[in-house]
Amino acid sequence: MVLQETRSVCPSRMLWLSWAILSMFLAVASGNTAPYFNMSRTFFLPEDTRIGAFVLRLVAVDDEGDVLTYSISGSYAHYFNLDSRSGNVTLKQRVNYEDTKIMLLDAQVTDGKSVPVDMGITIIVEDRNDNKPIFQNEPYFTDVPENTPIGSSIYTVLAVDIDSGNAGRVSYSIEEVNPNDAENHDLFYIQYNGTVVLNGSLSYNNKSTFYRIKIFATDNGGLLDGQLIYQNNTAYLSVTVVDVADLDPVFLGAPYSGSVPENCPLGTSVVKVQAIDQDKNVNDIIDYSIITATSLFTINNATGVITVSGHLDREGIPGEEVQLQVVARERNLNIYQQVAQVNTTVTIQVTDINDNKPQFYLCTDYATCDFTGPPEGVFSGDIEEHASARTPVAGLNIVAYDPDKGSNGTFQLSLRGPDAFAFSVSPQKIVNEGTVQVLVSNSSLVDYEKTPTMTVEIVANDTGRDTDCCSFAMVTINLTDTNDHRPEFNQSEYKLFVLEESPPGTVISSNITATDPDSGKYGEITYYLLPQSIHSTFTVNATSGAVLVADGSNLDWGKRSVYYATLQAVDGGGLSGSTQLEITVVDINNNPPVVVGSYNVFVTEGQDTRVQIQATDQDDPETNNSRLQFEIVPGEFSSYFTIDPSTGVLSSKGPLDREAIPAQLEGKMVVTVLVHDLGIPQLNDTVNVTFIVEDINDNAPRFNSSFYEFSVPEGLQGVFVGSVEATDADQTEINNRISFYIVSSTGSNNFMVRSNRLGSGWYQGSLSLDSDVALDYDRLQQKFFNLTVQAENSDFGGAVNADTAVVRVNVLDVNDESPTIEPSPPRDIEVLENVTLHELVVTLNATDVDTNHSLVFQELAVACFNRSVNVGNVCQEWFLLEPNGSIFVNSSQIDYEACDLVELTLRVKDEFTEKGDPFSGNETLRILITDVNDNPPVFEESTTTFVIIPEVSPVDLQVAVVKANDADSGVNSVISFAISRVLFIPDKGPEQIRENLFKVVTTAEKDLYIGSIQVASSLDSSLKGQYRVTVEAKDHGNPPLYSSVSLDIYTVDQSYRVRLVFDSSLQDVQSNSGEINVALSRATQATVYVANIKSVEDSGSSRSDRAVAKTAMEAYFVYSNGTALMPGEVRTLIQRNPEELSRLLKLGLSIIGPVEVTQSNKENELFAVIAGLAVAALLILIVMLLIIIGMRKSYGRKLKALKALKVASKFSPGDVVQGPAIPGTNKYNAEGANPVLGFSLYPSLDLEENTSSEVASLNSLDENMVDAPEDAPPAYKRHDTADAVHQENGRNEPLKAALESHKKDKPEQLGHTKQYFAFDNTSLDTSDL
Repeated sequence: MVLQETRSVCPSRMLWLSWAILSMFLAVASGNTAPYFNMSRTFFLPEDTRIGAFVLRLVAVDDEGDVLTYSISGSYAHYFNLDSRSGNVTLKQRVNYEDTKIMLLDAQVTDGKSVPVDMGITIIVEDRNDNKPIFQNEPYFTDVPENTPIGSSIYTVLAVDIDSGNAGRVSYSIEEVNPNDAENHDLFYIQYNGTVVLNGSLSYNNKSTFYRIKIFATDNGGLLDGQLIYQNNTAYLSVTVVDVADLDPVFLGAPYSGSVPENCPLGTSVVKVQAIDQDKNVNDIIDYSIITATSLFTINNATGVITVSGHLDREGIPGEEVQLQVVARERNLNIYQQVAQVNTTVTIQVTDINDNKPQFYLCTDYATCDFTGPPEGVFSGDIEEHASARTPVAGLNIVAYDPDKGSNGTFQLSLRGPDAFAFSVSPQKIVNEGTVQVLVSNSSLVDYEKTPTMTVEIVANDTGRDTDCCSFAMVTINLTDTNDHRPEFNQSEYKLFVLEESPPGTVISSNITATDPDSGKYGEITYYLLPQSIHSTFTVNATSGAVLVADGSNLDWGKRSVYYATLQAVDGGGLSGSTQLEITVVDINNNPPVVVGSYNVFVTEGQDTRVQIQATDQDDPETNNSRLQFEIVPGEFSSYFTIDPSTGVLSSKGPLDREAIPAQLEGKMVVTVLVHDLGIPQLNDTVNVTFIVEDINDNAPRFNSSFYEFSVPEGLQGVFVGSVEATDADQTEINNRISFYIVSSTGSNNFMVRSNRLGSGWYQGSLSLDSDVALDYDRLQQKFFNLTVQAENSDFGGAVNADTAVVRVNVLDVNDESPTIEPSPPRDIEVLENVTLHELVVTLNATDVDTNHSLVFQELAVACFNRSVNVGNVCQEWFLLEPNGSIFVNSSQIDYEACDLVELTLRVKDEFTEKGDPFSGNETLRILITDVNDNPPVFEESTTTFVIIPEVSPVDLQVAVVKANDADSGVNSVISFAISRVLFIPDKGPEQIRENLFKVVTTAEKDLYIGSIQVASSLDSSLKGQYRVTVEAKDHGNPPLYSSVSLDIYTVDQSYRVRLVFDSSLQDVQSNSGEINVALSRATQATVYVANIKSVEDSGSSRSDRAVAKTAMEAYFVYSNGTALMPGEVRTLIQRNPEELSRLLKLGLSIIGPVEVTQSNKENELFAVIAGLAVAALLILIVMLLIIIGMRKSYGRKLKALKALKVASKFSPGDVVQGPAIPGTNKYNAEGANPVLGFSLYPSLDLEENTSSEVASLNSLDENMVDAPEDAPPAYKRHDTADAVHQENGRNEPLKAALESHKKDKPEQLGHTKQYFAFDNTSLDTSDL
């Protein structure tokens, strides 16, 4: 681990060092001032911030005013987008407070000239209420004993809200408790910490055994998207009530009795007792025992069967029966640590041989009952109706007796007969003798009102057989009626009325009665009137209940108008019922009003009129009985008049019109006036008022129409043209006579008119051609005549009233030709399916050779076709054909996809045709609907789950399919698919947008387009999560329409790769891979994807074992829903399928395990490469600096050496004075002296630089020699002094001469002859090396 960290950190340090040195070098070289940040380092970001929202702005200052470029980096930089120029940072990916609370960014700014400047930025993520409480460890179940004390905690739930603050604090409440929430809602309550507490008692037997509690958890609210939001969740707690042992057992069918014949074998079963544990769910084991001291019987402690254990002798047993006390005891103690037990008595009768039938006897005293006499077969008794259950019938005195002993004398009793369902017999079993009682079992059936007498038959059977077995007794039961019903009135209140001064005995009401269904005196009802004080005025018939007037003199409406009383009904048993009476006194009105006089009024037409109606009433004028009101009785003319209801003045509403009166009434208008008083009841009188209206000539004649139009064929003489009519509203003949005249005008002399009386005030003018005139259509310039006809009347000396009408007489040409449509057939018309409503499509043309015609287009039929197939009436209302031939768009629902061809069958009618066919031939107009791009592509729904295994998914592999169609046609229906977005959603971590991972290939099958989603580049097999691929479908219309769909492609990463090792060679596994795949698929029911097959070497095997080949197959096991199997799951599924396991073992399968997946850290690798490149650049920079420095020093030494050479050439080696110095060092005997020659050099001397490459250096280190081996190359062996290089002046090199002289003075070692090699190139000196 330490080594890994070192490898990851060191490159970064080296990179930083390299970058720092390079930055310093560049800054020094450029001389430019670096920018600096001028902003805060800390920012806050709410986690509900929308993608694209502004987060912060990077602000830096550059003194030179250079253009700045910003950048951000760091592990959280992918959450943000940065505008490198403005420095604006926006959110690129949603943040989650629960995952990341602090985000660190490295911001950098550069001016492109100086060193980039870095600054750390801290973004603190603020929490928002975006998480609801999540219940932990669901589901919730608990068992609660039924005796749990109130207030006990029964369960604790926990809901966790990962938000912070109030948004993360959870409160609990109980919303509902089932079953019966209304009753059980308060049975539990929940504390603040989620602990559910019992708030009431439980009972396994008497209450529910199971409760389902709905628990509501809510946080305390918090901000989300700017609003206060409360998040909540629900969970259910299932509470099972556990039964506890708190009840004693109980015997079933106790008490018990049985019989056994004497001398029966030991072990004979006599009777079985059975007890159960009342604690239903505990059901403890019950042990039985007999606590009575006896040796005759014993009981099985487990089954409860009592058997004979001793010799039975009937004569030796007192009473011939044995009573036993049996105890049933639960094996375990109850919750109170006590023994739970119950006792019962078991009676065992010892019997002898059965030879007598049981008989019934009538015994008033059972103790003295004589069984020697004859038995009885008929009994009778009494009982009250509705007696309670198990009430015995009285007076029966029935005793049943069987002289046999033991079981022979034991017999069963039962009932039969018509009323057996209402009664039961007791006891149902008798041993020898016993009193028999008939008991009520169903009280509702014992009803006197239904039947007063009931009959049952008692059957005594001592054999158990159906024949020759039994004795019978007929019992007649007389029911006694009881007072079980109260008298009841039909209503709780009655309203009664009585006239004042009514005589005594006047019946106010005779139908108020009460009913009582009881019989006898209980059904007899007596009526009482309460209170007693009312008896002075009213009384009641005690038998019938009729309310009567007791004293009419007290009935004075003026003194008291209303009386209140209670009518009470009491039956013979004292039960009562009552009703309330409200008695109203009515005043008497006995004098009707009387109208005085008769009324006939004459009035001239057009005038108003009025008349006074007079009436009297003899009733008291101070009461409403004498106060009169007038009104008009509705009638034929009542609407023309009005009357003052108080004064009786009758007036017309306006001038009277004689013409408004039917003529048969000859101007008479009769109005009936009603006069009534206001008494109760109202009395009235009526009078008829007759108005006679005299007629005047106030109405002029009126034509029925102001314009008449007639037609007359040409060439006819004296022919009738037409008639006009006029009326005069006046009612008398002298005022309504009419005459007709033709006013002189052009062509009027061709016509004549005659007047005819059709009725009173109704005249006709018959217009005809003159008998001498025949019209010629061709000669007439104008094909019609406009005539003015006048209707007038005269009132003999008065003004003449007249009216005129225009009569147009059209001269007709003979029309005998049919019209035609042009062109024929009509041309096809194209209409866009999105055409505007009411737009004109086309105007059709038609012609008629006749001069006088009126052409009207008619639509006969509409046919709708789609791709040449008739589609019914879908286009029936799309187009409207006007009579003039214009076709308009009549619908906004025109749809090419529904219908692409409309055929209109039409014709033209000449409405003026007189002879022949007025219709043209039928034509068909074809309207072609043109498609527009109005339908976007529609994706087909798919439930397929798409899975991809990156490791075995090569490029061009299909991983998903989408299908779409377009309802348009032609180019508008052609679809192309494209991938608009690929979003990778990892199991952990933020979502990432990926590019160029997938591509889509579009193919077509008829009208269906298929998009094959294929792998476009290599996929990272280490990623865990899913790809959300958004596929866009675009049609080729103009403009194109789009739609999109998102597919989830689940990745199966390398962690699901399973390694299967086979004890077979690689060739065998490869050849059997098909069979292996089939076996694996059958065993796991999953699809098998083989990633790799390779040979492996078992490191633990010995050399002899290595002869056995092993092969590893690495594969993935994936289900169609995207789920992949881990190695352990594969192993389990294969082991569960013995058949496929056996097959795989035969194929060599030996090991199933995981694959060790080594995941490379690409980020570290990339970082290391960058660091290495930076270090290399740094080294190159350092080497270049060192070379520059070295070259400068080298050339300096050369210059000094050349100057020394010039001076040294003037001296001979013999003149050199050796001083106390060490050759080869820089310590000389004189300052400025040559280190070898030992004498001073004077800087003032003229030392010219010699540029010849032949001039050697005088440096003391120009010749370094080492011992050379004998076999050294000849080129490197030392030469004699004679071979030394001479200078141009013929002298030896002083430095070499000095060295040689120095070496000659040294003694040579014996036995060793040294050879030397040296670099003797005069053009290369020591400094150069």
